[in-house]
Amino acid sequence: MEDDNEPEQSSWAHLPDVCLRHVFHWLDDRDRSRAALVCKKWSCAMYSGSLWRCRTITFYGQPSRARTLEFQSALWYTKKFGKYLKHLEVKLSNPYNTPFIKKFQVTMKGLLSHLGKCNSHLVSLSIKYLELDCLIWKNVVRSQFIKNLATFLKRMSKQLDYLNLKGARITLEEGCELLNSLSSLTNRSFISEINIEDFFSLHLSVYSSALFHQTMSKFHSLTILTFNYNCISDELLDILREHSSHSLCTLNIKCHIHDPHGQVVSGMSWANLAKRAPKMNVNFFFERVMKHDHLARILLVEIPVRSISLQSCYFSDPDSTMRPTLTNLLPAYWHGLQKLTLELNNDHEFLDNELLQLILSCKKLLFLKVWAFLSVSFMERLLQNRAERKCILTTIKVRIYTAQDDSTEEERLLADIYRKFKYLIDSELNYFVITYPVV
Repeated sequence: MEDDNEPEQSSWAHLPDVCLRHVFHWLDDRDRSRAALVCKKWSCAMYSGSLWRCRTITFYGQPSRARTLEFQSALWYTKKFGKYLKHLEVKLSNPYNTPFIKKFQVTMKGLLSHLGKCNSHLVSLSIKYLELDCLIWKNVVRSQFIKNLATFLKRMSKQLDYLNLKGARITLEEGCELLNSLSSLTNRSFISEINIEDFFSLHLSVYSSALFHQTMSKFHSLTILTFNYNCISDELLDILREHSSHSLCTLNIKCHIHDPHGQVVSGMSWANLAKRAPKMNVNFFFERVMKHDHLARILLVEIPVRSISLQSCYFSDPDSTMRPTLTNLLPAYWHGLQKLTLELNNDHEFLDNELLQLILSCKKLLFLKVWAFLSVSFMERLLQNRAERKCILTTIKVRIYTAQDDSTEEERLLADIYRKFKYLIDSELNYFVITYPVV
């Protein structure tokens, strides 16, 4: 006979551990801590390593009591669960003054010191947009932070596989010191992915630095390298060919108007690297570098380009023209170009025909994003060619600039075009097209 006085257990008490950990995965730290107080089983689930393998720690710049607690919780988490970490991302959001930066530096010193002692699993580290060239980074604080980070990278150099220091804005010597930390134990590093986009301060001609070349020669298994064009030289391409050609798959290269980009790089150096690294693809991102003679010096036919992004950032130069770039430079990559992004302020230049011809010539082009002054009829012609299988686009994102305040007529025409090709758009395309008044 059953005892009616025995309390009935909830079905949650019999939930399998794997399901319980999955539920805990979706809770934030506070809710996890509260749930851990329910019973011994839930408390054990709280300490499952799988819950703490990935972590994003954000330090917000706005002053408040809640923000102050972020520094404490970052250290608490590291001491409590840091040994489980495999992927760590640290974000510094809108730092507002020197005392905040000092507090951040002290907190990071403790965090990195503890991780360096207790963790043997970390494979991915991201600390983006430090902007160490800002005035709020006083010299002493800056030097101490770099020293602590270099020490940590040295400790983790054997296990770290991914490092992202995008936006550090650091001097050449300090930057090479950090990168050298990854190879200081064995004089070579086998890390596979590095992001050093905007890693060095603006205006630095990194490509001419023997120290940088010596540093990069220590990396022997790079798979993905993200960096700025002011680092590119024949010497660097030869180093990549010699040490990482067996593994190299992707080069992401940013070229900004304020970074030096007038160096001469040999097409033969690119060809030799491409020959030794047949899996390699190159993605170019240009910001305000729009003039044909500048682009022609960079976009050499020997480069296996997969993606090109040209962004004018709303700056209009009536003396420049995009037509030669669309008709002479970009068609050279017809056999490999898969992604094209054009954000142009071409109010003085009609480019519909040139752009359409470029798209049709690129036989592998899958992604198209265009913000430019275009006629609405361009979209009808493009979709008609896509319907006739003359191109293989799967994504079309277009913002049609117009100088008129009232774009009602253009929007009506776009609606008609959508209805005409609705069967194609709904079944085969990621499609987004709008008009955008620019006055």
